[in-house]
Formats: sequence, C-alpha cells, structure tokens
Amino acid sequence: MIEFAAITSVISKYAPQASQLIIKQAQKNEAVIRILQELKLNPTQIPDDIDGVYAYTLVKYGVFKPGAILNLFREKVVKDYFWNAYSNNAAFQFVENTKKFINQNNELKTQIINAKINFLAELEEFGEAFIAVAKQTKNSKYQPYPDWNLDVYPKEFKALIFEKTRLFCGRDFVFDAIKKFFTTQPKGYFTVIGDAGMGKSAIAAKYILATKFPCYFNVFAEGRNKPEQFLASIRQQLIKRYSLQNADNADLRTLLQKTSEELKGQKLAIIVDALDEVEQEGNGNLLDLPQNLPEGIYFLLTRRPYNQETKRLTLSPDTPGDELDLTKSDYSALSQEDVKEYIHLFLQNDNKLRAWIQQRNISEDTFTQEIAVKSENNFIYLRYLLPGISEGKYNDLTLKGLPQGLQDYYTTHWHRMGMDKESNEKKVKTLYILVERGEPISLNMIAEILDEDEYEVKLVLNDWIEYVTPKVNADEEKTYYSIYHRSFLEFLKGQDKLGKGRKLFREVNKAMADYMLKEME
Repeated sequence: MIEFAAITSVISKYAPQASQLIIKQAQKNEAVIRILQELKLNPTQIPDDIDGVYAYTLVKYGVFKPGAILNLFREKVVKDYFWNAYSNNAAFQFVENTKKFINQNNELKTQIINAKINFLAELEEFGEAFIAVAKQTKNSKYQPYPDWNLDVYPKEFKALIFEKTRLFCGRDFVFDAIKKFFTTQPKGYFTVIGDAGMGKSAIAAKYILATKFPCYFNVFAEGRNKPEQFLASIRQQLIKRYSLQNADNADLRTLLQKTSEELKGQKLAIIVDALDEVEQEGNGNLLDLPQNLPEGIYFLLTRRPYNQETKRLTLSPDTPGDELDLTKSDYSALSQEDVKEYIHLFLQNDNKLRAWIQQRNISEDTFTQEIAVKSENNFIYLRYLLPGISEGKYNDLTLKGLPQGLQDYYTTHWHRMGMDKESNEKKVKTLYILVERGEPISLNMIAEILDEDEYEVKLVLNDWIEYVTPKVNADEEKTYYSIYHRSFLEFLKGQDKLGKGRKLFREVNKAMADYMLKEME
C-alpha cells in the first residue's frame, strides 16, 4: 500500500510551492525524476494497479503545487472518489464529492481558501494527468478514457458570458424576483422580458456565472438558434453533469425527467437566452420546451416583448410561470439607477473618458445624469457610446450633441462614417452581406462575392469592429464574421426602406446568388 502522505512530503522537499516563479518544463521534469527516485519508484516502468497510477500521477501533477492542494489529493477518500468518478465517466461527481469532503474539513478548507486555489482547474489538471499516466500503462482497465473537461460552460458560450459580465452591475431587483420564484415554486418557467439592449443577455450571463447552471444562448446573427442545436447542447451538459445513462438520443422531456431523478432534493435551472431569436416552424412551444416540468426543474428565459401569436410558450396548469418585464414603468427608475452605476463604473476604469469630460468642464455627476437619460436605459447604447467617446470619435460634439437612444446612435454613426456616400457603396455592401448571409461568413467568401481584394474587405470590417464579431475557426485556420448584436442587424435591414438601400440589397443578393451558382458548377 503506497502512502500518499509520504509522496507529498517528498514533493514538498524537492519541489516546494512555486509562488510567482515561472517554472520551466525542464525543471518540472527534473523534479519529478528526483522525487520518484527518492520514493524508489521507476520513472519509466509504471505499475498498472490503481494505487500505483494514482501515486505516479500525484508526483507528476504535484511538483511546485501549493501544499493545500497536495494535502487534498493525498487523502485516501479523495482517491476513492476520483476512481469512482473516473470509472463511471462522471467527472462532476468527483467535484461534488470533493467539495463535500472539503466542507467537512475546516482546516483543509481554510488552507485552500488562503492559498487562493482555483479548485475546478486543479481537479481538472489532476484528472488529465491521471489519464496521461494511465495511457502509459496500456492497461485496458483504464479505458475508455473519460471526458475530464470540468469547464461548466460550453466552449461556444464562454467568451460571450465573460464579455457580457465584464462591467456588469446592478439588476438586484431582477435577481431578487428570480430567487423568489425559484424558492417558492416546486418547478416552473421564469421569463425576463425587455427590448433590445436592456441587458437581458447580461442578466442571463451573470446568473450563469453565479450558479454554474446549464445554459444556451440563441444568437440569430450566427445561425445558432435552432431547436436541434439547443437540444444537443443541453443534452451534452446534462449527461456530463449528472452521468445520465442511456440518454445519448433522449428528447428534452426524457432528459429533464432523468435529471430530476438525480437531483435528490436539489434544484436545477436551465438558462435560455433570447427565446425570440429562435427559428422554428410550426406552432408548438419554442425549442420544444415542455408544457409540464418534473419536480426541481426550472427554466430562466429571456426574450423581447411578444404578443399571443409570437409567445409560443404554453404551460400546463400544474407548471408555474412568471415574468418580469423590464419595459414596464414599475422598473424604469430601478433600471435608470443601474445605468448610472454602469456609467460610473466605466468612468472609474477609463482615464480618456474622464479627460473628455474635464476638457469640457463637465462634472462627472452631470455627465452621468445626461448620458443615463440619453441611453433610454439601454446598455448596448452605453457599450458603443462610452468607448467611442474615449477613443476620440466624438471630440467634435458637445454633451448635448451626443445621439439620443440606440437607433439615433446607429443613424448618427452611419452618417459620420459616410456610409450614405456613393464612394462607400462597397463598404455598405460588405455589411449587407453579413445581414443576408444570416450566419458567420469568412473574409475570403465576402471578398469573392464582391469581387474585391481581401485586404479592402478587412479594412471595412475593422472600421466596424465594435458591431462585427470575428471568430477564428482553428481547424480551418479561418476567421468568420457576424453581426455582434441583433439591434444593429435590424438597423441595417431597415436601410432597405430607402431607395438606395433597396438597390444595394438587390445587388448584394444577386452577387451572393451568382457566387453560389459558381460554387455549384
């Protein structure tokens, strides 16, 4: 029987906690060999029993790690938790069991907190190290190797979540209402309603950060808004979290029932953003959301205002539902205070914006009050306008001269960029292609459709980088572009009401059709 405590003692002897030093891989490898030799373990011949693989993993993982995390992994009960989770491909089960163990051990819990350890990251790194060692043994009992990715956020949403919450503040009245519903009802749907730019996605993202619950963001501009995409993502998240069996092809109702049976008295909320952006035929519930939910299951939805025809969320009498409508006058004052807090936070973090204010002999309070009114409680307006002022785009304007509301902001920016001039028609067409495409499109495809040089297209996209989202596809080594926010997409679509806009849209559609025909030849 290998004494894991002895292993961590030798690790601490040869590889003490690294503090802030950058440790090179060669140093780590050297330390690993010295520790294995001290323990009389062969660096090249790894025993294939579970304790042996765990011991080698502890050495390879543990060099230069804080003592607190080594004290955790040396516990036999933690090793047993790990192996049980590994065997059942239930990584999150290991997380939950380990959390319970730490909470029952105050001394160890204090050590981990004081060491500022990223708990999930360390558990993931240890699991990956174990898999690497297990592969070296070539023993089939370690196969199939489990999925040990402990990131609770789907990769496609991770950047969006952190971007939406970077300067998040306020909205306590929304979270209080959500909490009240989830604590007083046994199950059900809670919907946050608001116009474009009122912060619905940010509210969803902030709630996800706080709770680590499963999530899905519908994004019309990226073509990620179909029921089958939603189901695949939620299925994967629920199977991973709760080790659901025979669920690889399960529908949503079956998944929720299986999950409910695993909750053991706990509650689970699934967060779904932008229900109004879903593309789905028929008259059934959007995303095929069930009319009836099992006990302990909740949905937190966000969407724009709707009528009875577009609602498409019918619930059975025994499934509670509630809403909070940000557009109602009841919440106007509260939203205005959150907007002011956001402006104040931005001012604290931006010297150039403060300089713009000081140069015009405006007090920060006056600036905050004026911009809050101009924003019409719209956070997308603030997201665009405040950096624009900071970057000098409005140096020729007074505070009073700044645009009023989001649509006025788009119109003002459009004119200031000279997009209504004949010489800029190709720039307009580049943006219109993003509109008509309806999903991310590569730089070279835009260039081919317009019969334009890629460099010229890139310059246009760079000019509109605040409004266009670039995403790199690592496999293809290409960057794909889409409209950042649906409100700007709708503004661009609105340009076809103008004579010139209609003409350019027709030309873009013809160019896209010609390109597709050429590709089919």
